[in-house]
Amino acid sequence: MNGPEIHVEFSPELGLFVPHGRRGRATKVVTDGASTLGHVVESLGVPLTEVGALVVDGRDVPVSHVPTAGESVAVRPVDRPQRVPGAPLRFLLDVHLGTLARRLRLLGVDTAYEASDIGDPALAARSAAEQRVMLSRDRGLLRRRELWAGAFIYSTRPEDQLRDVLDRFAPELRPWTRCTACNGLLRDATKEEVADQLEGGTQRSYDVFAQCRECGRAYWKGAHHEQLEAIVERALAQGSSRG
Repeated sequence: MNGPEIHVEFSPELGLFVPHGRRGRATKVVTDGASTLGHVVESLGVPLTEVGALVVDGRDVPVSHVPTAGESVAVRPVDRPQRVPGAPLRFLLDVHLGTLARRLRLLGVDTAYEASDIGDPALAARSAAEQRVMLSRDRGLLRRRELWAGAFIYSTRPEDQLRDVLDRFAPELRPWTRCTACNGLLRDATKEEVADQLEGGTQRSYDVFAQCRECGRAYWKGAHHEQLEAIVERALAQGSSRG
C-alpha cells in the first residue's frame, strides 16, 4: 500500500489477532486510498466476525468506510451478548470442534457439525444456506464473505469454549432435548421401543428412556450421567448469573 496514512488502535480483547508491535497503542497504517476500513482491519489480522464498532475520530462508521489521511481508528470487539438478526440462533461447527458441538446439543442448542473436513467454501455455503453462525478457530474460514455470521473460538479447551459461546451469544438452553450424535430432537420412549439397543444390565437397571426422532439413538441416565449433569448445571448457573 502507498496512500493515506491513518492511525489504528485495537481493543485489548483483539490482541490475539494483532502483531505484538500493534498491541495496546495506536500505530500508523498506510492504506491504498481505495480499500474499505473493513478490508484494512482484516489485512492487519483481525477477522470482521470479531469486530464490533469501528470508531473514526469519535464517530461510528460502517466497514465500508474508506479511510482518509490522518484519521484515527479505534477497533472494538463485538458486544456481549451478541445478537444475530434475522434468524433463530443456530450454530455450525467445523471438524475440529466435535466436543463443543456435543455439549451445545446437550444443552438443547441447535448445533450442526461437520465430522469430516468438507473445505471452507462448503462450510461457508452451508452457513449461508441454513443461516447458522459458523464457529471455528480457522481465521481464513471466518473471513469468507458468504458466511451468514461467524465467531472465532478462542480456547482449545472444551470447557472454556462452551463458556465463551454461552457468554457471547446467550442462547436459549433446553437441556436434554437434543441428540448429541445428530442434533435431532428427543422424545420419550418405552423400554420396549429401544430394547434392541440395550444390554442386559441396562435392561434390568433402567426404566426411563428417550429416543432421537431423527437417528433413533436411545438415551438413559447411564454411568456418565453425573458428568453430563454437571455440565448442564454449570451452563444454567452461568445463564442465571448473567441475567
